[in-house]
Parts: sequence; C-alpha cells; structure tokens
Amino acid sequence: MKNIYGYTLEKLEAYFESIGEKKFKAVQVFEWLYKKRVKSFDEMANIKKETIEKMKNDFLMESPVITTKKVGKDVCKYLFTLEDNEHVEAVLMFHDYGNSLCVSTQVGCNMGCKFCESGRRRKVRDLKVEEMVLQLLRIEEDLNKRITHVVLMGIGEPFDNYENVIDFIDILNTGKGIDLGARHITISTSGILPKIRMFMETKKQVNLAISLHAPTNDIRNKIMPINQAYPLEELIPTLKEYIKKTNRRLTFEYILLDGINDTEECAMKLACLIKGMNAYVNLIPYNETSHIEFKKSKSENIQKFYDLLKEKNIQVTIRREFGSEVDAACGQLRSKYEEA
Repeated sequence: MKNIYGYTLEKLEAYFESIGEKKFKAVQVFEWLYKKRVKSFDEMANIKKETIEKMKNDFLMESPVITTKKVGKDVCKYLFTLEDNEHVEAVLMFHDYGNSLCVSTQVGCNMGCKFCESGRRRKVRDLKVEEMVLQLLRIEEDLNKRITHVVLMGIGEPFDNYENVIDFIDILNTGKGIDLGARHITISTSGILPKIRMFMETKKQVNLAISLHAPTNDIRNKIMPINQAYPLEELIPTLKEYIKKTNRRLTFEYILLDGINDTEECAMKLACLIKGMNAYVNLIPYNETSHIEFKKSKSENIQKFYDLLKEKNIQVTIRREFGSEVDAACGQLRSKYEEA
C-alpha cells in the first residue's frame, strides 16, 4: 500500500478517475490533509463512506516517529525514525524573516564530500515523497508553528533523488496543499549536471543553491569527489545557461575550512570564477564533528574572505551560525544516535 502523503494533486486526481470518481475529490482530500490536518480518512466529512472505505484499503497515513528533539538558540533539530528503522534529520531555524526548515532527501549520501558527516555514512536509500512531506507536517504539529521556508539541504543529495524531490516540491507549492510559495523553497545540489539541466526545463520558480566550496578543480577534487565527474569547466557554463534560461539568481554555498579553502588566494580565484554571474555567495562557518578532521576557519579569515569578495563586487553574505549545541552539522545527530 502507498502512503497518501506521497501523492501530488495530479496523481491523486488520476487515482480518483481510475476508481470511477470525479477528479475534484482529490482537491477535497488535499484540503483535509494539508489545510485541516486530519489524522484519519474517517474525519473527511464531505467524502462519501464508500469512497472513504476504498481509500482506507488503498492508502496508508502513517507518519515517521520523532525519536529525538534537541533545542538550541533559535533552532530545533529533529531525528526521525522511519518505517524500516532508518533515521533522518530535519532542522528548523528561526529567522527574523520566518521559520526555515532544512529537510533531508535521502538516508545517507553517496556524494562523499570529505567535510560532511552524511557522506561519511554513505547512502542507504532515497527518501519517499511522503517521508519528506511528513518531516514538515510533524514539526509544524509539534511546535504549532507555520513553516515559511523550506531548504533541501539536509542529509542526502536532492538531485540524486530527483523524481521524488520534484513531487515533494509540487506538494509544497500546490495552493490546495501546503501552499508554500516557490520562491520560499530552495534546492541545494553539489552539481549533478544532467539533473540541473532537467530542472531548468521545468521552469519552476524554486531557488537553486550550488554547493561549491572551492574555486579550483585541484581543491574541489580533494574535498568533493563529484568534481571529478563534473569539473568546474563544465559546471560553471551549465550554471550560466541555467541563469540565462530561468532568469533566476543562483546561490553559491561556500563552507570555509581552515587552511583548505579560506585563503586570500582562494577568495580572489572565487571572485574571478563567478564574476558577472547573477549569483551571490553564502559563506558558511563550518560545524565541526568528532569524526572529521576539518576545522572551522578563524573568524578573522572569514571576515577577510568576505571583505575581498566585496571589494571585487561579488554579492556575499556570511551565514548566521546555528545549532552547534544541538549537533546541527548535517548527519551528525543521526550518526551519534546510531553509533551509540
């Protein structure tokens, strides 16, 4: 049996037509699920009993279990246990502009980025659509707060789970569903070029963030194995094509690692690499973990890196630090729980 939270509105319309019902039933069900947040099919008062029974035979409504919740300053981190006893994380960050949820898209990750706890544990499987949707629903229920922004930057590479991620975004964005504006949704990718090209053809107004983390192939090859498949001389032209085709601004994510990619030379090379692109750089102080040898850049080096980019007329921000006290590094809480 499939979980009903894994169905987009379009797919649910097709289901109702397949059982001889009018497709508008899908809109009614979506409103019960996402507007009224019912917990059982029997609560759907405007759906006839025969249809309810059919849905109960065809669909599940089970949710992942919140196993651990850690609360820090302006941040809550959740560990979920899935139906097969695997675990994923989600992090809710409270900003002045709203409540931003970082969701996971896979159990583990095959990208193997050397600085990332998720990559150390490797990929077990993709998350199903409903397992992404229910991260948001369970956290909203737990905190009784509306999530206003979603970033797909948790455990996993979103474009390595492309079809499920696209369905998840559709459910987030559908007016009759969760009704989150496309420009409040951000997908982060390490640079899987075929999927970036597919994504630009969808013409979705969702934000795209690129995990760059290095201005040269030499450095990026050492810390991000994906660069050996899709090096910078292929990645950057593809991103320029994306910007031209979508007329959307890109974000370059850049985690600063002490002595690795935080030098003045790296800042100058980064400025040259992305000069003229409709993009900005998000400098990210590193969350250290006990299993990985990389260290956070010194504060003065982070500031100098920022200043050099500004001098070269690159739009740049330094991301506010969140959650070092709640194991906020991607995959860290999952690792600690499972390895304990």
